[in-house]
Amino acid sequence: MQQFADGLGVIKPPERSGFSAERLGRIAEFFDRQTELGVIPGWSALVARDGEPVYAAGGGLRDLEAGLPVEPGTLWRLYSMTKPVTSVAVMMLVERGLLGLDDPVSAYIPEFADMRVYDGGSPGSVRVRPAAHPVTVRHLLSHTAGLTLGLAHMNPVDALYRQAGQDVLPLPGATLQQTCADVGALPLLFEPGTAWNYSLGVDVLGRIIEVVSGESLDTFIESDVLGPLGMTDTTFTLAPERVPDLAEVYSPDPESGRLAVNEELRPTFRESAPFPSGSGVPGLVATLEDYHRFAAMLVRGGELDGERLLGPRTLAHMTANHLPGGAEINSFGLYPDDEHRGCGFGLGFYVMTDPVGAGSFGNKGEFGWSGAANTHFFVDPVDGVTAVFCTQVVTWGRHRTPIRRQLRNLVYQAMT
Repeated sequence: MQQFADGLGVIKPPERSGFSAERLGRIAEFFDRQTELGVIPGWSALVARDGEPVYAAGGGLRDLEAGLPVEPGTLWRLYSMTKPVTSVAVMMLVERGLLGLDDPVSAYIPEFADMRVYDGGSPGSVRVRPAAHPVTVRHLLSHTAGLTLGLAHMNPVDALYRQAGQDVLPLPGATLQQTCADVGALPLLFEPGTAWNYSLGVDVLGRIIEVVSGESLDTFIESDVLGPLGMTDTTFTLAPERVPDLAEVYSPDPESGRLAVNEELRPTFRESAPFPSGSGVPGLVATLEDYHRFAAMLVRGGELDGERLLGPRTLAHMTANHLPGGAEINSFGLYPDDEHRGCGFGLGFYVMTDPVGAGSFGNKGEFGWSGAANTHFFVDPVDGVTAVFCTQVVTWGRHRTPIRRQLRNLVYQAMT
C-alpha cells in the first residue's frame, strides 16, 4: 500500500472530518489483500467529505508484466463511468433550454422515428410491432428506452446488435452518427418506459449532444465539463507521452481464475483508435484525482471552485428515482443483478432506495455508477461523502467480486 495523501490534497487529519484514520486504513488492508490473492492487479481509492479529500491510497501494480506500481498519476480506463459525465452534459443543455427531457429522440436522430418493438422469434426471424410511444431523452437517461447491448448475450435483440457490429467495441471508422443510425434501425427490446435495461442509451445521448451543440462529443465535454472542473488528466484521446501511465487491463482466466491481459480491450488508448475519439464506447481515461473532482462537484450540488455546471434542483431531479412507482432496478429491470439490490435509477446514476436491502451501511439517496473494469464511485448527499475506486480487471460469472458493496461499507465503517 502507498499513501497518496500528499499528492492528492489530503490536508487535514481525517478526524476533523468525522473519520477515524485507523479505520480508514482498513480500506488499504482489504484491497491489498485482494491484490495478494490475485483478484485485482492493483488499486487506488480516494474518500472525501464535502469535496475535501480525507483519505487517498493505492497499492499493487498497474502493469503486472512490467512490474510498474500504481501511482497517484496512474491513468484508468473509466468505461461506463463516462456515462454520468455524459449525462451531466445532457442536463447542462436541458438547463440552457436547448433540449427537453421529454423530447422525442427522433427530433435529433431521424432513424429513431417509427420505432418497432421485438414481439418474439429468433435472431433469424424476429417478429416486430410498431412502438406505441416514441423514445425520449428521459428514457435514454434512465435506461428505459428499450435499447440493449450486443455483449449481453441474453435475448435475440442482443444478437441483432452483434450482427450490426454493436458488440464490445464499435466498428472501425464508426462515428456516433453512424452508430446511432444503426441502432435506430434495430427493434426495441420492449415498449419505451415499461422496463429497465442497461444499454447503449447514453451513446445515443452523445450523438444528441453533437446535434444540439454543433460540436463533437469529445469537444463539448472537454470544453464545458472537464475544463471548468480542472480535470486536466481526463480525456477521450490519450497523448502518446502519457501511455506509460496507463494501467493495463486484465480479466481472470475462465478456468484458473488467474489474471491475464484482456487482449481485446488492451489496445484502447494504447494505440491509435480505429474509431473517432468521443465515440462513447471506449469512453474516458482519467486519474483518480480527476474523477474525484467530478464527484466533488456532484456532492456540492453542481458547483466546484466557483464553477457551476448544474443547478442544485437539476441535480436533485437527476438523483431521484425515476423508475415508475419508486421501483427498484431488480423488480423493474429484465435481468436481476446482485449489485443492483436496493437501488432504483435516476438520470445517469443508480439511486440507493433501500440501504438494508442493498446490504449497505450508507444512506438512502446515495448515487453513483461503475465501469466495466471495476472502477466505481458513489456520492452520499446526506453525509456529504464521496468515494472513487479504480482498478483494471473485467470480471464476470463466478470470478465477479462485490467490490462496490465492499468499498461502500469500508468507507462508512470509518465514520465516527
